[in-house]
This record gives sequence, C-alpha cells and structure tokens, in this order.
Amino acid sequence: MMYRLRFMCGASALATLALLSGCAGGARPAAAVPAAEAAPAPQGANPQVLLLGEVHDNRQGHRLRYELLRQRVEAGWRPAIVMEQFDRENQDVLDQAQKGCLDAQCVIQLVHGPRWDWQLYYPVIQLALTYHLPLVAGNLSRADASRVVRDGIQATFDPQSIKDYRLDQAIPADLRTAQQHEIEAGHCGMLPAMMVDGMVNAQLARDLWMAKIIRDQRPRDVVLIAGNGHVRKDIGVARWLNLIEPILTVRAEGYVEPGDHAGRYDQTYALSTQERPDPCAKFRKK
Repeated sequence: MMYRLRFMCGASALATLALLSGCAGGARPAAAVPAAEAAPAPQGANPQVLLLGEVHDNRQGHRLRYELLRQRVEAGWRPAIVMEQFDRENQDVLDQAQKGCLDAQCVIQLVHGPRWDWQLYYPVIQLALTYHLPLVAGNLSRADASRVVRDGIQATFDPQSIKDYRLDQAIPADLRTAQQHEIEAGHCGMLPAMMVDGMVNAQLARDLWMAKIIRDQRPRDVVLIAGNGHVRKDIGVARWLNLIEPILTVRAEGYVEPGDHAGRYDQTYALSTQERPDPCAKFRKK
C-alpha cells in the first residue's frame, strides 16, 4: 500500500484508528480501459507469485492492472488472488460468497467493508468468479492491527511463524528505517513521535501476513492485489516471502504516479497523477 494519507487508504493513517481503516465506496463496476489506454501485453512469464500494486484511488492504474491480469488469465493462467481489501478474518464469509454468488456485486455486498471504493475492485472480483479463481483475504482486521500497535509485531503470529520469520530478533535496521520514513512522509512530517513505532509495526505485520497467506496457497500460483507500498521488493511483501524454504519465483509490478521508484519493482507502469485535495491540509488545521 502506498503511504499517502487517507486519499490512498490502507495502513498509513493519521491516528491508530485511522491506520486501521481505508476508503469507503460503492459497488459499481469500473469501466473497461478506453481505447486510448489499451493495455500492453504482460511482461515476463507467469511467476509463482505476482505482486500487483496500486495507488488506491488512481482509476487509470486500476484499469490498466485489470487488463494486464485479464490477459494472463485468458491465456490460461489460474492463480489464487489474494486481496488486501478483504480482512483475513472474513475468509469463511468470502468462501461462501464465492460459492453462492454469480457476480462481483453479490460478493461485495456480502463481504465488503467500509474502507475501499469497491467499484474499483469489481472487475478483478468478477474475473475471479468467471474463471473460478480462489479469492483469498489478505489483510489484518482493525482489531488485530490495534493489537500490533499496542503489543508489538509478534502479537498476531503463532510461535512457529515468529520463529520462521525471525520475529524473535530485531527487525533489520534498513527495513524499519525505510518504513518509518514512508510513514512519516505519508503524514507530511506531522505525525506525533509516540505513534510512529506502533504504526511501523502495523505496516510490517500487514506485509508479513500477506507473505504468510501467499505461501499458504502453495502449490497454486498467486496474485496479490495490494497497494504499491506492500508490493515493493525492498521493504514490502517480497522482502518476507522467501525467508522460508522453498524459494518462490516472485515478480513485483508497481502502478505508480510520478516519483522516484528506482529499485522498488521489477516493472513499473507510469500513471497520470490522480486529481485529489491537498493531502497535508488536514494536518495543518490541527
């Protein structure tokens, strides 16, 4: 997930509760990619794990990502689709929705939460239903994220996972420093110092859970739908995926607005900047 305040939703937020929430929205299907934005062919062979990023509110990026994924699926690929937009505690409800629903609107109505603009995810959910691709919930709930903020990064993991992901050791300094920088930048440098560590831990826990859930799908290939911050190779899900054997082939694709993205992804797709209010205005009022 990107670290750009509430307009990009996700793990980054003004306060602990805001950290645990995201964008609200309806459940109308997003339009297909206009002819002027016709998607190129997907790059590279299908990996075992394909990490597909987003700027949460950028409609151009959502359309382009869907078209590239659709091409892979229509060519015969059948991955599970792990989505940040569904909390992992809701997997049973999501499973029942996939069994009983004929279209994405039905799934969204049964499983949706208030965090996301669901019309942007309608095409991916419909693609999963059409091709019988498992939808897998990949995110922390607000309750679990609160536990992490309060009790530390180990709070939601079992003893074996703590050992496997080396959570009984200090988080690598470069990783924690980079995550802290992104959290602080995403809050315009105005986040109270006492909140930073807890929010960094929550972000790390989200990445760890996504990595763990992705590995749980083996031997099936997996696509992750998540914010660009989560799919980064240097500090995101990919950083955690291959701490455990067997090593998986992983490809990370960022769908990015202008900025310095060097070294973060295997492939980047450049987007126009989405028009939105000044993200720092809310902080200046406080």
